[in-house]
Amino acid sequence: MTNTFLSLIPPIVAILMVILTKRVLLSLGVGIVSASILLAEFNVIEAISIIVNAVTALFISEGELNTWNVYIILFLFILGTITAFISISGGSRAFGEWAIKRVKSRAGAQVVAAILGMIIFIDDYFNALAVGQISRPITDRQKVSRAKLAYLIDSTSAPVCVVSPISSWGAYIIAIIGGILATHQVSQFTAFSAFIQMIPMNFYVWTTLAIVFIVAFMNVELGKMKTHEQRAISTGEVLDPHKQAPGELKEELPTSSKGAVGDLIYPILALVVGTVGSMLWTGSQAVEGNATILAIFENTDVAASLLYGGLFGLAVTLLLFYRQAFILKGVKANVFSRGIIEGIKSMLPAVYILLFAWVIVDLIGQLETGKYLAGIVEKSEINIAFLPVILFIIAGIMAFSTGTSWGSFGILLPIAGDIAATVDFGLLLPAMAAVLAGAVFGDHCSPISDTTILSSTGAGCNHMDHVVTQLPYALISAGISSVGYLLLGFTESILIPLIAIVFLLIAFALFAKKISTN
Repeated sequence: MTNTFLSLIPPIVAILMVILTKRVLLSLGVGIVSASILLAEFNVIEAISIIVNAVTALFISEGELNTWNVYIILFLFILGTITAFISISGGSRAFGEWAIKRVKSRAGAQVVAAILGMIIFIDDYFNALAVGQISRPITDRQKVSRAKLAYLIDSTSAPVCVVSPISSWGAYIIAIIGGILATHQVSQFTAFSAFIQMIPMNFYVWTTLAIVFIVAFMNVELGKMKTHEQRAISTGEVLDPHKQAPGELKEELPTSSKGAVGDLIYPILALVVGTVGSMLWTGSQAVEGNATILAIFENTDVAASLLYGGLFGLAVTLLLFYRQAFILKGVKANVFSRGIIEGIKSMLPAVYILLFAWVIVDLIGQLETGKYLAGIVEKSEINIAFLPVILFIIAGIMAFSTGTSWGSFGILLPIAGDIAATVDFGLLLPAMAAVLAGAVFGDHCSPISDTTILSSTGAGCNHMDHVVTQLPYALISAGISSVGYLLLGFTESILIPLIAIVFLLIAFALFAKKISTN
């Protein structure tokens, strides 16, 4: 059943059910069951054992604690608690009042969120959650829907991380490229210089970022996004009151009357400083020899760094709560336990979805769905000029089906290197750039992607609302990027496809303006 067309069934079933039913956990559960049955070759008892083992592996792997998963879950609970106490201390209210005096329009609020998403590029998990915390008071005040905020977060986190060498993504990709260059005895450039040369070829990143700002300035609402935005503008309800939203506090908490902007800024600043500092520390501890910045980020422990940074941010948050409760007397101290409970409860929906997504991704990996899709590319006899666009599409399908862009990088980048090195060395970098772009595209669209889940969580948006509303924008970016990769393959010129992409973006902007005025 592994590495065959049957391996496509579980992700397809899960994704179709999610889209049709909007019930994420049920759909992922059906996908998990179907994957386990295929792995067990229809032996029900063995299928149950496979599921139990996959769930156990989330927490215990090879007899040891699976620190990556456990730390990510703990970080989510810590972030929920920080959010609750920022609200209790009056930081969210004060920041919202401060921001509304300076951010005068809905477009301005969206641009602020987009710029923050581009600035905080160290890691996509951290980006999605931190930008959401900072932006929500601003976008809520300007009646920007949470679905739009989730789109802005998701479309500026992974796209920026994938072209930033000083990020967890960049370090991982450069390490893979280094192995590919060594395998094919390439000495013309280093792995780092290859990564830098590939940045302008990552067309999906540039089209996605351009469309984010076009959408923000021109209020372009496509598909279901229009419904969410119209409701937010007309009623002030930034999310659907009938749907569950991860990261959103379930109950109104008491708020200090003496809260200040610093009660929000200082915890977030502590979170950023603590996380980045921890990434530098864990990375430097793991490096042998010369500890360069690139080597540090290549070896950093992202999950542990998020946990340490979260604990530091929580400590600062609780100090500010202590000040509000015992010194300023702005809120009663007995709300402490309620803040802890409500903060953790706010993150439970995200944790449930994430756990289910991790299980199905593990089982899909055992079915070798990614390898099957990659094999299709490797065996196909095509005009080599079509290689970049085909790799872009296959990487998109792979990341969409498996819910992981990193897994797609690991499988497809070496294959892209093998094909290009064999038939046309000039297409080596374009082919690998197409893989990076396609994997980010597929990850953007996938409801089982952890970064998609965390973007929903950071924005406080219903998960499926985010997936459905982001899809039209991602598909437009992918369509424009595909034209670029066709031109790149046939011309082996970076300039020509970039010019074509600029013209297509101008055409989209003109079309968008026409839509917005109707």
